[in-house]
Amino acid sequence: MTDKPATRRDLMKPVQLLGLAFIAALFAGFVTLMSMGFFQTRPADQIQHALIVALIAAGATFIIVLVSVSLMLLAVDPSKVTATVDRPLLLPKDAPDAAAPGDTTAPEAPRTDDGEPGAKRS
Repeated sequence: MTDKPATRRDLMKPVQLLGLAFIAALFAGFVTLMSMGFFQTRPADQIQHALIVALIAAGATFIIVLVSVSLMLLAVDPSKVTATVDRPLLLPKDAPDAAAPGDTTAPEAPRTDDGEPGAKRS
């Protein structure tokens, strides 16, 4: 019952990658059309200008999202996708706070001037 190791293709299929970029491009084109007043009564030259700008914005968004997500997928190590993380990610491995998960030692109580841990002052 061994699991098949994850591959980059399993992380995100090319169709999903293209679909995400296409949806982002549609959204950018629609927002551009809305902001330029395409759906209002305007002269034909302004509507044509809005369409051209929206197509440029949609094309640029498609390419940027496609390249960005692809580069981010290259940074993922497929063998570490299913690995569990049991320590803080931003601390170095030899940091004192990066204790093992089974380590249940409680932190020591702060010492007072008398040198006794947890003693109250009068």
